[in-house]
Amino acid sequence: MNTSYIYDFRAISYAARVYSGRDALASLPAELRRHGARRAYIVCGRSVSRKTGLTARMRSILGDSYAGLYDEMGKDTPMKDVLAARDGARAAGADLLLAVGAGSVVQGARIVAILLAEKGPIENLCTQYPEDGGPAISPKLSAPKLPIINVLTAATTAQNHGGSPMIADGVDHRIEFFDPKTRPVALFWDADALLTAPASMMRASAAAIFWRATMNMGYARATPLADLSRRQVFELTRNALARLEDANDPAPRIELCVATYLMNRDVDDGGGRARHWVSRVGYAFATALFNQYEQLSQGETYAALTPTLMRKLGSRDADAMCGIAQALGVWRDGDPVAAAPLRAAAELERIFTAQGLPTRLAQLDLPRSSTDIVLAHSLKNFNSDPKREFVREREFLREVLEACW
Repeated sequence: MNTSYIYDFRAISYAARVYSGRDALASLPAELRRHGARRAYIVCGRSVSRKTGLTARMRSILGDSYAGLYDEMGKDTPMKDVLAARDGARAAGADLLLAVGAGSVVQGARIVAILLAEKGPIENLCTQYPEDGGPAISPKLSAPKLPIINVLTAATTAQNHGGSPMIADGVDHRIEFFDPKTRPVALFWDADALLTAPASMMRASAAAIFWRATMNMGYARATPLADLSRRQVFELTRNALARLEDANDPAPRIELCVATYLMNRDVDDGGGRARHWVSRVGYAFATALFNQYEQLSQGETYAALTPTLMRKLGSRDADAMCGIAQALGVWRDGDPVAAAPLRAAAELERIFTAQGLPTRLAQLDLPRSSTDIVLAHSLKNFNSDPKREFVREREFLREVLEACW
């Protein structure tokens, strides 16, 4: 399957510095000075602050610039934690936010910056879903935001985005925010910081990144920059996935940071994530599941869903499935197009099983009665379905979700 280039495109570069490798955090004071910051407030989760020496190390590096710490940010960014972090940062007189962790923490710090700066109730600041099923509306947030520095403990595509979701009790979907002014001014891929994450967490994180990299290979046309990024990301993630067991080797962890950074560059370089039905529905279902069940990770949820989704939805985007199957080495030009989603599904089952990941929802020990709530959450997911196409296919998507068990 040959890829044709799109030459009419726009590429955007956002100002941010990346510090990577051994003792990368030594550059943190200079980065604070660059932004005139004297009151750096750390946002992280309990594991980072109480099971590793990372925050103590950072306090030592920051010295008098350390303004305080909120270390209760929970999985999937709960609203109560975001509000507590906002209040803590405000009381500390923070002039810069330091997010230390992975996706939930990085997203939480961005929402903290929004809530510190913007006026009005939260429901007016987040993405809104009209009751008539019309397109989602993302309000423009104009107030200047505190600079944010992200110190990663695990690779995440959240590291340099401008969008952030959080969860809240009694709300039937993620509460989503978008503000490009919350993109980080700097990223730190410090080797020792990345080695603080346990191998189990890294396997789950790597599986989620590999899933996205694989889905993004479902394209027939792309800008030259996006094409190069996608191929490189796929190879980086596939190779790193098999090398995470060495608890003393930061290389595959840094490679995954590079991969997720390039995934985001893909969007800025005029590409954008693959928009085929398997990736869109997979993202919506998986997000609803791991937001609903505390014990689930993104990686294992994607693994449990994707083979069935490819078999059920793959025929809707035949070219995309051929690209994915070809990248996985199970399809080549001249093979039957109809075979591509089936072969790709089988190969992904093999890869996920070899990593100890589930390939059916039944393996996650979830109640089938959760179908209704998962479907309801999936119908309000801006990243997957900004035009609300899923609403018109509600019953079909219910059948697809039930088949994943």
